[in-house]
Amino acid sequence: MKLEINANKRELQGSGASRRLRRAGRVPGIVYGGGEDAMAVDLDHNELYHALRSEAFHASVLTMMLDGKKKVQVLLRDTQMHAYKPEVLHVDFQRVNAKEKIHMKVPFHFVNADVAPGVKLAHSTVTHVMTEADVACLPKDLPEFIEVDLAELQAGHSIHLSQIKLPKGVEFVDLSHGNDKAVVSIPVPRGGLGAAEGEAAE
Repeated sequence: MKLEINANKRELQGSGASRRLRRAGRVPGIVYGGGEDAMAVDLDHNELYHALRSEAFHASVLTMMLDGKKKVQVLLRDTQMHAYKPEVLHVDFQRVNAKEKIHMKVPFHFVNADVAPGVKLAHSTVTHVMTEADVACLPKDLPEFIEVDLAELQAGHSIHLSQIKLPKGVEFVDLSHGNDKAVVSIPVPRGGLGAAEGEAAE
């Protein structure tokens, strides 16, 4: 999926200039990295706010159209929201180098939970230990999400990072550091498996 966001380069900076931008429906931001100087930008609030509601916007390489003419590949790195209003106060983007690996948090999508033996037969529930993970890859290989199949998961068992199949060129940062974390588990139901099986038989 190709995701684009429009931005304008801004010259005026400081808290006063930022307040004026927000009153005009704009969001101040910054673009940094990629071997270039940091650049101040501003974006349309409504366009950005609706884009932020998309999961993919947080875990994809974005195409920033700068001043309507220059395209820059970026990652969303930080968002500051108002404490109680649905208002974006500031955003940070990082430039992407197509030849350099990036580190990014990518969400997990859990499938087949309803047919997992630990749920269907043992009448237990799925416990999501992690909802996202840090991955390292080239920008072109960055997945929007990582699928975790629960179809074979038994009660009392877990799925760890090392058991999840990743797209080619993508690796878990934790695994590369020797940390094989549990991602999802199905605990043994209260009373044990025998009690659950007895209830099922009745």
